[in-house]
Amino acid sequence: MNEMMLAIVGFATIIVIIVLLLKNVTVPALAFVGVSTVTTVILVATGTFTIQEMGGFISSGVAGVHSTATLFIFSVLFFGIMTDAGMFDKIINALMKRVGSSVIGVAMITCIIAMIGHLDGGGASTFLITIPAMLPVYKRLKMRPTTLLLICVTSMGVMNLLPWGGPTMRSATVLQIEPNKLWMQLLPMQAVGIVIALATAFIWGNIEKKRINGMSVATLAAETGEYDNEETAGSDVNELARPKLFALNLILTLTVIGCLIFVKVPSYYIFMIGCAIALFVNYPGAKIQNKIIKSHAAPALMMASTILAAGVFLGVLEESEIMVHMANVLAAGIPQSMGRFLPLIIGVLSVPLTLMFCTDSYFFGLLPVLIGIGNKFGVDPVHTAIAMVVCRNCATFISPVVPATFLGIGLAGVEIKDHIKTCFLWIWGVSIVCLISGIVLGVLHF
Repeated sequence: MNEMMLAIVGFATIIVIIVLLLKNVTVPALAFVGVSTVTTVILVATGTFTIQEMGGFISSGVAGVHSTATLFIFSVLFFGIMTDAGMFDKIINALMKRVGSSVIGVAMITCIIAMIGHLDGGGASTFLITIPAMLPVYKRLKMRPTTLLLICVTSMGVMNLLPWGGPTMRSATVLQIEPNKLWMQLLPMQAVGIVIALATAFIWGNIEKKRINGMSVATLAAETGEYDNEETAGSDVNELARPKLFALNLILTLTVIGCLIFVKVPSYYIFMIGCAIALFVNYPGAKIQNKIIKSHAAPALMMASTILAAGVFLGVLEESEIMVHMANVLAAGIPQSMGRFLPLIIGVLSVPLTLMFCTDSYFFGLLPVLIGIGNKFGVDPVHTAIAMVVCRNCATFISPVVPATFLGIGLAGVEIKDHIKTCFLWIWGVSIVCLISGIVLGVLHF
């Protein structure tokens, strides 16, 4: 099978999965495994790869995400224990006293926490810091969790441009320059992005405020009934609360978060230790510990299975280098007359392409090809890289091919289709505004 045909198979695979997810035809895990299996059969039947080779690709793909799946299981359990113990109730009450019932204030706080949390460049750790802390507040005020995610991913996309962030480091590697040098050139665009992120929180805070004020109590109750049921579940939550251990639980939580940022060991191991200590301190005894673990098993298993299934999909397309062929085909489709506007073209298309390319294939597969094309038209490689980094980063955490996305939606209790529907057009608009700012500020020129 030639490069073009492999690219077509890749595009078809991704499009079918996205359609299945957006149409709510099946759960994400089945969509990833089912469609990827069909693609595998096609590749084996056409003699492109052997069954053994495809098995190796799948193993590599799953190996690449198993740590994220493990992280999700134990992070859900840890924050579940803290919620059961009532730690978040006191934090929420303190926040509510400061912002009162200000929906806009809560939205702004979310943005600031997400930006601070993402200083380490880790998407998973930022979700783990922001969502468990803010989701109960959103529930209390009847704000939608999709809005929480939108504010988070906008803030994280902007902060991910730091020189130690994955995309900036990958682009600098391709350009063979220091990440800090690349970052200094795109810094004006990042500054604009930070303003946009704060504006996003303010605007969507107003949207949520108008929505809540414009709806009857009955309608809100119907729309957020699952939240009410959680809050009024009653006795079990009260029996599990450990108000006297609040200080100890808070110290433990802050220690876990600090270790995530500063201690260079696997994140899932930190949460394993945190869970062990939290269970032993709050709920001594095998019987009640077993009960706590089982109560949080369902969401952990559902999302972990989705992440592992996404690993199958990534293995089939990435390890087989199909994504590289897709990048070559896209690059070849750029008209010769538009060559000098390459940074502008790729900047505008970055958000849709983010739904199809994982981070590595985007920067190590597509970027070198586009730089080669740009060289023929006298385009500065740095400009191409900046357009790709800034505009692509905006959409990183709405992409179904980025494992951290599933961690975020799992923590927020949002389906991937709702996350994409809410965020896609807004994030695309944010990326285009950042691109325009780069042109106006002289970061990019043609």
